[in-house]
Formats: sequence, structure tokens, C-alpha cells
Amino acid sequence: MEIIEYEDKYLEDVRDLLTELEEYLVSIDKDDLDHVHPEYHEKMALVSLDYSRNNNGKCFLAVEDGKAIGLIIGSIPPYDEYDYLDYKCPKRGVINELIVTSKVRSTGVGKELMKTLEDYFISMGCEYVLVDIFAYNENAINFYGRRGYHNRMHVGIKKLGLEK
Repeated sequence: MEIIEYEDKYLEDVRDLLTELEEYLVSIDKDDLDHVHPEYHEKMALVSLDYSRNNNGKCFLAVEDGKAIGLIIGSIPPYDEYDYLDYKCPKRGVINELIVTSKVRSTGVGKELMKTLEDYFISMGCEYVLVDIFAYNENAINFYGRRGYHNRMHVGIKKLGLEK
């Protein structure tokens, strides 16, 4: 297995990996809000790759036998014009997507992808890395926790009409 920067010849693999991730998230979504839109497979990879490119980011692939078996997409988005009012605004990278196909999960592929993206962020002068983790994705919460990530924010959700 090798880690490489994204190449267009792997676009279909990226589509398959992102679809696998979204299907997994749908399967664990206790709020039943996630879904895989019919256009997801075709469009989401392009949206994610464009966002990364337009925000000083990168996509790295874990490739084995000519096929991408994992990916990580990151970006370095700018702060908005008012963020400085209540935040020190250290340069930070953001992990937008991370998926390792279920066939090779827990073999170190995700760890290698993380290291590669974190090294890129360091080379770009980032001081922090942010990642949004789906609350019901206990595997991801544990994965990031083992790598030193911790909660800084919590987002609450309540279905209206269900008074408690």
C-alpha cells in the first residue's frame, strides 16, 4: 500500500469510498436525517475535491493494487472577517472526509492517511487540526481520540414537537 496525492484516474474510487461512508452514516443515524441522494455518488466527490482545492487543501489516497482503498480530504479554510473579534484565529487545517473501505479497516491505513494530512498541515504552518465527527459514529470517535483529538464544541439537536 502507498499513500499518494489524488489523481483524476482515481475519481471513481473516490466516488465509491465517499458513497460507502455516507451509506454507513445513514445506517447509524439515530435521528434518521442522513440519506444518500440519487445524485450523491456522481456529485459529492467533485464537491469535496473542489472545496479542498479552493481552500489550500489536499486529498490523499491509500492505493493498493491500482485501487484506492482509503482517502482523506482536508482543507485550510480562511476565517471570516469577524472571527477575530472573539477568537485568536490560529491557522488550522480541517479534515473534511476520511474513509477506509471496510475490507481493510483497522489495518493502519487510516492512521497513515492521518499522518500524511497532518504533515501537510504542518508544512503549511497550521497549528491545529479540526474534525467534525458524527455523534453516533463511535468507531470514528475512538479512532480520533486515540490520536489525541478531543471535543471542543458540542452541537445539540432536538426534534421540535417532542416536549420533555
